[in-house]
Amino acid sequence: MAEVISPMDIDEANPSQGPNGNKGKAVVASGGAPPAHSKATPWVEKFRPQSLADVAAHRDIIDTIDRLTSENKMPHLLLYGPPGTGKTSTILAVARKLFGTQMHNMVLELNASDERGIDVVRQQIQDFASTQSFSFGAKASVKLVLLDEADAMTKDAQFALRRVIERYTKNTRFALICNNVNKIIPALQSRCTRFRFAPLESVHVTERLKHVITSEGLDVTGDGLAALVRLSNGDMRKALNILQSTHMASQQITEEAVYLCTGNPLPKDIEQISYWLLNESFSFSLQKISDIKATKGLALVDIVREVTMFVFKIKMPSDVRVQLINDLADIEYRLTFGCNDKLQLGSVISTFTRARSALVAAAK
Repeated sequence: MAEVISPMDIDEANPSQGPNGNKGKAVVASGGAPPAHSKATPWVEKFRPQSLADVAAHRDIIDTIDRLTSENKMPHLLLYGPPGTGKTSTILAVARKLFGTQMHNMVLELNASDERGIDVVRQQIQDFASTQSFSFGAKASVKLVLLDEADAMTKDAQFALRRVIERYTKNTRFALICNNVNKIIPALQSRCTRFRFAPLESVHVTERLKHVITSEGLDVTGDGLAALVRLSNGDMRKALNILQSTHMASQQITEEAVYLCTGNPLPKDIEQISYWLLNESFSFSLQKISDIKATKGLALVDIVREVTMFVFKIKMPSDVRVQLINDLADIEYRLTFGCNDKLQLGSVISTFTRARSALVAAAK
């Protein structure tokens, strides 16, 4: 006689699969969904722009996309640029504007964490794109397929997607998001309207951080805010993560607190290290830099990067500067491959010793 298995047994046997076979879907208890923004919510998600007007920068791109969606002329989109510049936030704001409460029915969102080989394109994406959406409003609404981190897709999947985009343009729009546009095949690029999201300017990062600081009631000094903007390098996500981490570590967010939290060398430490490199003997510099690395827990790769930026600012003959920056770039390259720190520190000091000799020769 066949054994009868209840849905409860299925749940116990495979907790990742719900009674309806929804593998990997979280089941919300009968008490209702949790609040949208609890205290545990990372600020990156809590302060993610909800509408196109909230996006911090790139007003020309935002206004163009806004106009295209308002006139129901939205093309396939390819948004590319460095991380944390607002690509995903922009397209999610577009989806909210287009579909409102029906967004979960009208948008298929796939990320790099999902399997996105040729089978997913032929089955999941094609099934979603091929079905007609019902609209009870005045105009029929197109559906949206959102492919985040599209540069992680295999070449075969991209070639299959090219045909799917062609076939289902009538009722589906595709939005591709990536960091490296060179990894997207030319056939896909030509089917999309391309928008490049450049790293955010410091004024936009500062403006958004001030909004978060006011909302959370934080105590941030002027130099602390400047340090946050400097370390973010135009990445809004990085700026918010550093702000939240520093807030959890100390009550007042100062420049020193920000640098200590991120492990980056302080500007005054870099000036001191640069002074030793440009003025002191090899053995003295080696001893002092090794000591400051040990006491402050600094990474040599961070020191090399910051010293390189310092070299850009100080006055010296152009040929000496070119050689010095070229040597420092080689050292950073070697450090990324895990070369011995002590040997590379010796290489940094010897590079500056050679530059000093060149400066003395140039002065004569």
